[in-house]
Order: sequence, then structure tokens, then C-alpha cells
Amino acid sequence: MNTDIAPRLGGWQQTWRLVAAAALGIPFWFSTGAALPRGCASDTCSWFVTGDPLVALGCLTALLWRRRFPLAVAMAVAIASGASSLAVGAALLALCSISTRRRPVEIGAVALVYVAASQLTLVLYPITSPPGSIWLQLALPTLSAGIVVAMGVAIGARHVEVRSLRERAESAEREQTAREAQARALERNRIAREMHDVLAHRISLVALQAGVLDHRRNLTTEENRTLIRGIADGSHQALEELRDVLGVLRADPGRPEPPQPSLDRLPELVADAHASGLDVTLTTTVTGKPSDVVGRTCYRVIQEGLTNAAKHAPGAPLHITVEGTAGDELHVSVHNSPSTTTTTQPPASGFGLLGLAERITLAGGKLSHHPTPDGGYVLTAQLPWSNHDHEKSS
Repeated sequence: MNTDIAPRLGGWQQTWRLVAAAALGIPFWFSTGAALPRGCASDTCSWFVTGDPLVALGCLTALLWRRRFPLAVAMAVAIASGASSLAVGAALLALCSISTRRRPVEIGAVALVYVAASQLTLVLYPITSPPGSIWLQLALPTLSAGIVVAMGVAIGARHVEVRSLRERAESAEREQTAREAQARALERNRIAREMHDVLAHRISLVALQAGVLDHRRNLTTEENRTLIRGIADGSHQALEELRDVLGVLRADPGRPEPPQPSLDRLPELVADAHASGLDVTLTTTVTGKPSDVVGRTCYRVIQEGLTNAAKHAPGAPLHITVEGTAGDELHVSVHNSPSTTTTTQPPASGFGLLGLAERITLAGGKLSHHPTPDGGYVLTAQLPWSNHDHEKSS
């Protein structure tokens, strides 16, 4: 695409410009007619009445293509204005149009041709000029050309400024759209992590209890009732927690999100694991209260450890250790012994530890997980705990 070709004008925009050019040439035509001597030769007066308007009409028609061929049209009209006083308005419009391109060489060439062509009137018409009027005859076309060039340059500068502002607005709109898309993607990822953390833990416990019912044939009626009640309660809690997470998507902008779990809910988490049949021991030596981000991340680490243990090591004893002080680090460890029973493992998403690693990285901590020499598995995390976090929590 040729960027030098200006966009086409609408019908009304083109019409009023041509009418203004024709109206501007009328005073020059009348002034030339007033300067003609009475009883001039019939051929000269005939050109003034017929040829001059026809040339002006041709110049006005040529102006229709001035935006596609700006230099050629401006040169042709400037030269033709020497044979037609009525075409001076068209020549000035062509000069103004090419001045909007703000190219000094083109502007200077067209202006020079226009001023030179204006002197042909003395040759074409038998006009008697007083002595010393040559400077006046040069000054008037030069002044009019200067005024038109200044107007064209100003219009061109304004067009460039408007185009720049439009491009900047479009660029800002694109950036805003990209930021909104990124924010939506981040929010979707956050909600996906929350849904995984919530559902994976509950469904793993439900699967563990269902596996016990399937493989243990010697359970008493009370034990069967307890396991069935645990499956029903776990399924109900999973649905409730899923509803809380998805409710954020449908909530009003001013509605706050539901409270997120933190360290103070660890006993409740361990109690649920006990009720589901896991052998869990919790040891906590935490001095002070960490920030919400650190506490929530610690909770998710332990929840993920319990979920993985329920999936891969059902019946194995688990030991959870949480220790730390303000100004140092918060250490979390979930260690499970080798599995003592064999059950059908539920399908795994494979994204639990990846999402957990991302959480801990965003919190500025480190995550480690690996098998132990005795055949068990350990999940550990170190989370930074600054004094500033402690003061905000206090």
C-alpha cells in the first residue's frame, strides 16, 4: 500500500473545495476583465469570455485527481493558470493541497511555476502596465502563494498530529485489551488452582473411604455406617467448596471473596483426614502469625501432601511438621511412610505439584519433594516470613 496517497475525500468534502476554488478565481477573472482596454481585439476578448473559463473548468476537473497524483496535477494546474485568470483559484487549491505533504522541494517548485505563470497574463492580454509595476505584479502572486503554502503546511501538521493521536489511542486500546486478556487468563489460572486444591483433597479422601469399603469385608455395621457417612459428608463438602470457588465468578464486583484457609484451620484439616481413615500426626512449633499469603500457601502445601498420601500411600502413617518464627522462614514438611495396603488409585491430574510449585515461587519460597530411603515420600517447603508480615498480621 502506498502511504503517499492520501485517503479519498467524500462527495461533499470534494464539492465544497472545488466550489471554493472556483469562487476564489472569480475576483481574479473580473480584475483581469476590468484591466482590458475598451475595444480590444476580438480574438483576445473572445479568449477571455470562452477560452479562459474552459481552461478553468479543465483545471477544476484535474483537481479531482490531486490526491492520487499530487505533484503532476499541481504543476499542470499552476502552468494552466497562466492562460486563465479564472483558474487561479484552482492553482491555489492545488498549491495548498501539495503543501500539506510538507515537502519543501515540491512546494518550492509548484510555487515558482505559479508565480512565473501569473506573468503570462501580460503577454496573453493587451494590458498596459504603468512603469515600475513589475514588482507589484510579482508581489501579489508571491504573497498569495505564501499564504496558501502556510495554510497547507499547517493543515498537514494538523493531519500528522491527529494521525499520531489516533495511532496512540489505538495502541493504548490494544494494550488495554491485552492487559484485560492477561488478567482474565491469570484469574482463570488462579481459579483452576483453587478448584484443584479444593476438589483433589476432598475427592481423594472420598476415594480412600470407598476403597476401604471395597476391600475390607470384615467391617462391622457401625464401621460401614461411619465410612458411608464420611463419603456422604466429603462429597457434600466438596460440592460446597466448589460452589464457593465458582461463586466468585458470578459475584458482583463489590462482593468480597470468601475467606481463604490459613494456619488456624490446620487442626480442622487434620481432623477431616483422621475422619477419612488417615493416620496423621501434626507437630506445630510456630511463634507468631504469618501473613495471609504465607499461611494460605502453608495450608495448601499440607493439603496437597495429604491428597497425595491418600492417593498413593493409603493406610500409611503421616507426620506433618510446621515450624518457624517471624524474621526467618516457615518450614513445612509432610512425610508419609510406605503404603501398608493396596487399593485402586483414582485418576490423577498431574498438575497438583506444578500448581503448588507456582504458588510457592510467587510467595518467594522453595519446594522439594522426593522418595525417602525407607520407601516413603516427603514433601517440604520453605516460605519466607519477614518481620513486616508479622506486624501486618498483628
